Amino acid sequence: MSLLHPHITRHQARATPPRANRVAPTNRVAPVNRLLGARVDPLTMDETVKTIEDLIKKDSGHYNHLAMNAAKLVSASHDQELVDKFATATVVTADGQSLVWASKLLGAPLPERVAGIDLMDRLVEASVEKGYRIYLLGATDTVVRQVRWRFLARGANVVGWHNGFWRREDMTDQDMADEIARSNPDIVFVGVPSPLKEDFVFAHKDRTGAGICVGVGGSFDVVAGLTSRAPKFVQRMGME
Repeated sequence: MSLLHPHITRHQARATPPRANRVAPTNRVAPVNRLLGARVDPLTMDETVKTIEDLIKKDSGHYNHLAMNAAKLVSASHDQELVDKFATATVVTADGQSLVWASKLLGAPLPERVAGIDLMDRLVEASVEKGYRIYLLGATDTVVRQVRWRFLARGANVVGWHNGFWRREDMTDQDMADEIARSNPDIVFVGVPSPLKEDFVFAHKDRTGAGICVGVGGSFDVVAGLTSRAPKFVQRMGME
């Protein structure tokens, strides 16, 4: 569902200062680490957020963030085509602590875990502060509407939403991407399981017109209160 007139561009619609007053994006390219042949960028959470905001501020191009976890890494280790596909993501960070541990053992250390749900929370906060336009895609109607209301209650700029079962509604992936595009979002949070999440984002990120698509898996269920995260001390131990 879209909340925006379809003819307004992403740049016109975003409630951010004029381009002349905004900090210019950096052109720094993060060094690349490889785990079992797959690319993972050695970025901290703060660096990941800044990289994504810089991409949004470019106001041109359509990007994606890939949260690499152990399951994806194992799948990629047996599939060069998947390795090559993942390598085309704009930003790839370690979603699981196991990758951080493995990176140190393999001599390509990653600085820290960048959990998808924590990254989503930081980007929602950035939307509150800077007006970035958010589209929510995933989960059931009930869940995604609950997530929308919770983000709106924080002051985030949520401009559209749709459940994660568009294929059951006789919509093609292209139809879904076109619906997203009508909202002119800066950020699309894609809360659907793998590999559907990656298949949709890699194939249609340009068609969505979004600044960046960010896969967040089952994070919507956590935000809506259907499931719970591990206790904080377990998260800090890297055992979540």
